[in-house]
Amino acid sequence: MDLRPATDADVAAIAWLHADSWRRSYRGIYSDAYLDDDVDAERLAAWTERFARPRPDQRTVLAEDDGELVGFVHTLLDDDPTWGALLDNLHVRADWQRRGLGSALVTASARAVVDERPGRALYLWVLERNARARAFYAARGGAEVERAEETAPDGTPIAALRVAWPDPKTAIPV
Repeated sequence: MDLRPATDADVAAIAWLHADSWRRSYRGIYSDAYLDDDVDAERLAAWTERFARPRPDQRTVLAEDDGELVGFVHTLLDDDPTWGALLDNLHVRADWQRRGLGSALVTASARAVVDERPGRALYLWVLERNARARAFYAARGGAEVERAEETAPDGTPIAALRVAWPDPKTAIPV
């Protein structure tokens, strides 16, 4: 498995994995109609826009196995003056889960913050009903520090939890 920075040539693969991950993880949270009919086009449009007009502080790292995308992490280094860098997306292909790839991607995000924005924190938002993801982030030292009511892309009201690492070094294994 290799990690590398994403390019605009990776947009379709990133969007496909993102949509697939949402279909697997958010069934029963987002509407079936959205997950079955709209998520592919919506994620492709979102990722196309992100790479057409990239933020100077965005870092997207891909994990590949023999040149095939198996996971990615997207971090915005200057997202919030209080909470620091936003780990905005982390997705791992189903057959690569529970093999350490998610941890490697959290490490890549934390490493970018430590190297490029020393002294800044790292945070993310996780859906309250996504117990598996919540347990994953807690096991990597993330603390749930805030709850917010939001609206999902399909219009569904959802609750999200802010997970924070005040010192991102704690998310990097020694």
